[in-house]
Amino acid sequence: MAEARFQTREAVEADVDQIRDVYIATYGADYAYPQYYDPDLLKRLVYSDDTIVLVAEDSTSGQIVGAASVILDIGAYGDLVGEFGRLVVHPDARRQGIGALLMEARLSRVQDRLHVGLVEARVSHPYSQRIASAHGFLPVGFFPQKLLLTGRESVGLWAQYFGEGLSLRKNHPRVVSEAYPLAASVLENICLASDVIVDEDSAPYPPISEFAIDELTTDGYSALLRFERGRVRHREVFGSLRLHYGLFKMRAKHSNYLLARDAGRLVGAIGFTIDNNEKAVQIFELISVGEPPIRFLIHELERRCREEWDIAYLEIGVSGHAPRMQRTLVEHGFIPSAYIPALVFHDVERLDVIKMAKLLVPFDPGDLHFVDEALPIVEPVIAEFNSRNLAPRIAASLEEATIFADLTDEQRTRLATECTVCRFAPGQTVFAEGSREAHAHVVLRGDVVVAVGDPPSPVGTVGSRQCLGEISLISALPHSATAIAKNEVETASLSHEGLHALVRKRPDIGVVIYRNLARDLGKKLQQSDHRLAELARHNGNS
Repeated sequence: MAEARFQTREAVEADVDQIRDVYIATYGADYAYPQYYDPDLLKRLVYSDDTIVLVAEDSTSGQIVGAASVILDIGAYGDLVGEFGRLVVHPDARRQGIGALLMEARLSRVQDRLHVGLVEARVSHPYSQRIASAHGFLPVGFFPQKLLLTGRESVGLWAQYFGEGLSLRKNHPRVVSEAYPLAASVLENICLASDVIVDEDSAPYPPISEFAIDELTTDGYSALLRFERGRVRHREVFGSLRLHYGLFKMRAKHSNYLLARDAGRLVGAIGFTIDNNEKAVQIFELISVGEPPIRFLIHELERRCREEWDIAYLEIGVSGHAPRMQRTLVEHGFIPSAYIPALVFHDVERLDVIKMAKLLVPFDPGDLHFVDEALPIVEPVIAEFNSRNLAPRIAASLEEATIFADLTDEQRTRLATECTVCRFAPGQTVFAEGSREAHAHVVLRGDVVVAVGDPPSPVGTVGSRQCLGEISLISALPHSATAIAKNEVETASLSHEGLHALVRKRPDIGVVIYRNLARDLGKKLQQSDHRLAELARHNGNS
């Protein structure tokens, strides 16, 4: 029906008013992208060499009933990446195949100019996902609450490869364990052998040091450009801009740099784009003279996003071959949300990129509608965000557990990400005496009865923010008592294997925990010695 009645063509200046009317009819007065309501900005899109704007026209009435674009400058380094975005169909013309017609027209015009095409598909309904799937796009990620429409709305990311896009891919990326489930699912989904190496040994960048901070100015641009030129051999962060694009273009895209200085000397910089309409920040570059400024720059940008700019969403693209940066971002609360094979050119190869996101608002993705093929990609991302959403609450409980005392806020938050939340009904066994389930449990809610013997005889009760099973956690020895939920109980569970893996990566956390354990065991031995001495005196007197 669509092919007979509707036709597609590239937009011209005379179409601008009708395109605007389609957006208003579809999204109402408060659309998150005001450039589509501004005739002057729409004209710039129509005439831009970096954007292709197509319209769907009713061949009988000449009325424009839909529009769509391809943005060709979203990748730095001439990455040959295009974003298939802003497909809109007038409400009166829906369900006539116009969306599919616009997608086919876009593909036919740009596939010879791209290696990778991306689509951000809304998940409040499945329509755009179905169009993407029907035209060869495959799901590669999920960004919760990325867009600001009537509320914060989540999107799925879909990708399609053209020409030599995949044949130029660099093999054997190294990723942190948090990114592996997503990476493996994506590679399987696009029919590539999973060659991902899980890297558990690469240490994150060192803890935060203090530096002076300022923003990029016209006077500082040339100095930063010279600084960057010598420090991009092994890039770890990738985005749609680069410093050498020029200060004017960067400012036009609402981009800036924070600079770190040591005694006035430039030692690092982080580049980012602010979208005030979306309340979102995209990090596109991170350069440093050494390791110490890296965490400081990430921390300072996040602080400003939270405290000064009212930002809700942060995103960064990190190389799939940079596990140290991946680990550092994970420790700062960023979550692997998309895995895009062969996204960027670097030297003579295309590198995989992990898109990592962080929410500065509570995780609440709303009502989600996914097509079946998206579920293996979406589910691990949602699970990770659910887990991370509980991390502050877990970290607060860890603070009062003796074995985790004296950890810093950052250390407790990192430890909390290794925990899983367990729930127990009244009377349910948390763990049994003699069992080799080498887990400790920090009680988040409820009360747990501790009992010994067979049948179990109660010897005490453990309440909120207290810990169970510390010895088994450290030594993997069988539990010496039985723990039973007295009422509805919720715990943060940490396994011996999880703690051991974390301590290998973060020995600073291990030092504190083992010191606390030794101190507690020492106190218990002293108390035991006192009881034995009292018992001996009592027996002697008798």
